[in-house]
Amino acid sequence: MWKEIFDDIEEKFLVWTIAISVLLTFSQVIMRYAFHNSLSWSEELSRYLFLWYSWIGASYCVKEKAHLRVGILTDKLLGRKKAFFEIVILLVWIVFSIFLAWQGGVLTGFLIKRGQLSAAMRIPMSIAYSSVPVGCFLMALRLIFELPPHFKKLFGKEV
Repeated sequence: MWKEIFDDIEEKFLVWTIAISVLLTFSQVIMRYAFHNSLSWSEELSRYLFLWYSWIGASYCVKEKAHLRVGILTDKLLGRKKAFFEIVILLVWIVFSIFLAWQGGVLTGFLIKRGQLSAAMRIPMSIAYSSVPVGCFLMALRLIFELPPHFKKLFGKEV
């Protein structure tokens, strides 16, 4: 049940952040060309929203199996060999995601300590940079949940 709630929240977050980003970009174009003036904060907010929906979107792509893959080797493997190879791939990906989350957390912590603010909106830069550890942590969780079916195939219990 919690997985469905999480999926729903993630999907709504992605839809709303993309919609807001498009509206902000559109309003910026209108302001520049129709009124010969620009909003000082809209481009910055669009950029930060882009960061957030990119990293949360990476997590969502795991759920949808939408990440790009080269399947030359995995397509030639069958049964337990394929399951073993998929497990190795997922484990490497999980380790990389956790590493990115950890390093993103270190950078975000550094920005919190420094108290750096954004140029136009004067919000903490840590808000923008925290998208990396949050998105990578969520991606690692989703990847962990991808492992059980492959373990079942590896040990002879087809799903």
